[in-house]
This record gives sequence, C-alpha cells and structure tokens, in this order.
Amino acid sequence: MFANIVVAIAKIIMGIIINSSSMTADGFHSITDGSSNIIGLIGIGVAAKPIDDDHPYGHRKFETLTGLFIVGMLVFLGFKIMTSAVTKLMNPVKPEVTIESLIVMIITLCINIFVTKYEHRKGTELNSTILISDSMHTRSDIYVTIGVIITLVAIKLGVPPIVDGIASLIVAIFIFHAAYEIFEGASSILVDSKAVDTEKIEKIVIVKEGVKGVHKIRSRGTIDDMHIDMHILADSRLNLEESHRLAHEIQDSLRKELNDNADVIVHLEPYKDDTVNKVANSNI
Repeated sequence: MFANIVVAIAKIIMGIIINSSSMTADGFHSITDGSSNIIGLIGIGVAAKPIDDDHPYGHRKFETLTGLFIVGMLVFLGFKIMTSAVTKLMNPVKPEVTIESLIVMIITLCINIFVTKYEHRKGTELNSTILISDSMHTRSDIYVTIGVIITLVAIKLGVPPIVDGIASLIVAIFIFHAAYEIFEGASSILVDSKAVDTEKIEKIVIVKEGVKGVHKIRSRGTIDDMHIDMHILADSRLNLEESHRLAHEIQDSLRKELNDNADVIVHLEPYKDDTVNKVANSNI
C-alpha cells in the first residue's frame, strides 16, 4: 500500500511539473492501487471473522465483494481520464520532458514490478483471492507505465504532442480492462460458478473400493473456500459403519487432491442396477 502511494504521488507531481496528461493519468491509476489496498485490508479483516449464527458458511465472500468496490473505482477513474484525454486531444500541449521525469517513471516501474510479483506470490501461497486480484490490478499499471515512458521518449525525439492525449486514452483502456478482469473473477465466485471440473472429482472418487458410481456433482467457491457435494452410488452390502468410513475416505481424498480445507458433503445411495438406469436416463 505504501509503495503504491509513493509511486502515485511521484507520478502525479512530475506529471503536473512537465505538463504531461499521460503521466498524470498514470499517477491517478496508481492511486487506485493504493486505494484498492485499503479496501482489501478492510475486506480481508471482515472475511477473517469466524462462523456465527447469521453466517453459517463464514464471511469469506466479503473478500470477493471488495473486488467489486475496486471495479467501481477503476471505472470511475477510467471515465475521468478519458474525458481529460479528449480535452488534451482537442487542445494539445507539449510536455516539457526531462531526464528527471524519465528517471521517476523508470524507478516507479521497478517498484510496480516488485509489488506485482511479491503480491501474486503471497496470494498464491495464502490462497487469497483479493491479493491475486490486486496483483493483476497492479500488473496493468506496469504496462501503462511502459507506454507512458515510450510516449515521453517519443515526444522528446520530436513526435507531435497529440500523442500524449492518445497515450492517456490507452491508459483509460487498460484501466477498463483491469476492471473487467477483476469483475469477471469476483462475479463468478458470487454467483457460485463451478470451482472444480466435474470429471476431475469423478476420477478421484470412482476408484474407491465400494463406489459403483457418482452423480449430481457440484462445486463452488474459491481455492481457499471450496464447497463440494455429490451423490455416491455405494455397494448396498456395506453396513452403516463401512458406509460412514467410505464417506470419510472420499472426503479425505478430495481434500488431499484439491484443497485441505474444502467442505465436502457426500450423500450415499445403495447401488442397484435400476438405480444406475434411472441416473443415466435423468442425465439424458
């Protein structure tokens, strides 16, 4: 968060000094990185709360919900930068590109690269949706900064100043793209899209002794908050204790292969030939 704030301030101040709309726009883009960090801290704090009577499945989706707030911020900022870019295109002003401004952009680029790699690595280690999403957000800032550096160098070499306004529009497009990526990931979780491929679950389960078939497989959630349920056609000769043991074996295998903390619900059904036919017909 602090790194993103320092980067944003440096870009905005230098952008104003040299009168570069693309550099200033990139600075405001970096501000959303710092703001999303603050929102992420709040979201993670709420998501970490334990299960209670009103939230029997926990609070983990609050972490995903914060992603939508970040999307709203990005869309608002994108439109603001786009409006400013159109004004610059209609009334182009040549930025006073200096060596100092290029050095600032290169330093902030290096910081963004470090932040992106570190945050994504930690997000993968901790199975955190918000960290991975935020690293994708910061990654877009890397491409934008590279584009701004190229723009400033081009103007320094004599390219018409209108390219600065064009670069601002490109910055806005990258911001909209980052917003779409975060929205797509967050919305798929909130509407309970499939979390694990059905065939993968079936391959893990079907090899268990006593399992004759599996159907009605469902999965939802994220890597760190996964929920799986299914119906198992089990050997009808199994007694209650053996059936209970089989259910636990299936749960343990799925957690070992997919996620240690996965919530797995297994519904056992006695295996009969007519049961298999009914399941096959219902699937058709």
